[in-house]
Amino acid sequence: QAQLVESGGGLVQAGGSLNLSCAASIRPFYLYGMGWFRQAPGKEPTFVATITAGGGATRYADSVNGRFTIARDNTKNILYLQMNNLKPEDTALYFCAKARGSAGMLHLADYDYRGQGTQVTVSS
Repeated sequence: QAQLVESGGGLVQAGGSLNLSCAASIRPFYLYGMGWFRQAPGKEPTFVATITAGGGATRYADSVNGRFTIARDNTKNILYLQMNNLKPEDTALYFCAKARGSAGMLHLADYDYRGQGTQVTVSS
């Protein structure tokens, strides 16, 4: 049973930065693609970013491309999301998820485990 625990969320002003972490109790972590999703109140989760098992390839939602960076440390079993130039529309609950295979995936249905999430609130 995989367990994913996010941290690093908080309240930040527009233009600010946050670095989210996802500690994964997945063995072996390096075999699986990982992703970040976000969910605003009353809305469905949306894709933010994904990374392949080895970390060699990434993809981003258009809305965050150029501002967010996904990364992973396979020696520590940690997934990261560096978020810069935050905007009020980035406000949401952010959660990480483990893909079923090694590829980075765009759809939540292609993930089999997810964390509880960490809240990010961006004030204008």
